Amino acid sequence: MTAPPDPTHRGPDPAAALSLRGLWKKFDDKIAVAGIDLDVPAGSFFGLVGPNGAGKTTSLSMATGLLRPDFGTAHVLGTDLWAHPDAAKARLGILPDGVRLFDRLTGAQLLTYAGLLRGLDRPTVAERTEELLAAMDLAADRDTFVVDYSAGMTKKVALASAMIHAPRVLVLDEPFEAVDPVSAANIRDILHSYVGGGGTVVVSSHVMDLVQRMCSHVAIIAGGHVLDAGTVDAVRGEQTLEDRFVDLVGGRRGTEGLAWLRTSSDSS
Repeated sequence: MTAPPDPTHRGPDPAAALSLRGLWKKFDDKIAVAGIDLDVPAGSFFGLVGPNGAGKTTSLSMATGLLRPDFGTAHVLGTDLWAHPDAAKARLGILPDGVRLFDRLTGAQLLTYAGLLRGLDRPTVAERTEELLAAMDLAADRDTFVVDYSAGMTKKVALASAMIHAPRVLVLDEPFEAVDPVSAANIRDILHSYVGGGGTVVVSSHVMDLVQRMCSHVAIIAGGHVLDAGTVDAVRGEQTLEDRFVDLVGGRRGTEGLAWLRTSSDSS
């Protein structure tokens, strides 16, 4: 497979939190991502939306060093991720979809382990562990094994693990999936505070209303391509984000042939 030509020859944006150029990925005969170009502005709350199989997870995996692209580049705040992985990844906090944790550790032990892996000294790790547990409302469960956490608690301790080294960019794949409304609200508050302090959040989600309310910027992906990207207001125009998404992606079906659903239940 030879690299497709890039008619734009546009270099990465060194000021962007994430700058992706010409990312391609093929699995056997299926092209999952077909030449994605995308810039995530520093300091933004950026939503990535698309139907199942659109290439969101594959794109985020290539953008964060979890999956090597067939072609293309990813830069984190101007640093080439694949040329200088240690420097780039030090600026990243990642919550992959379906993340597997060392769940036979307690919450406090898991955060301690994550901090030490990131090269932090023990006093700093201890201080940040307690602050993160308190912020995530997990202090009372600090000594509970993660395997015994609820889905919401597991998401929160995984997010805390991604944040303990104070990254400048957080990339979160479906962070609200299987999370109860209270935990989701707490996570949103923490992320907004993080962005308010100068951080950048990139989040993928299927929930359009959530992205519309939560994010400042959005990109719509389908078929391995970026269909539109920009501020949420610019992308949606006069529509809701969901309607704009459906217009771009297509696939809306009529209800012909389901007349029986509209028949009276007392007709029998």
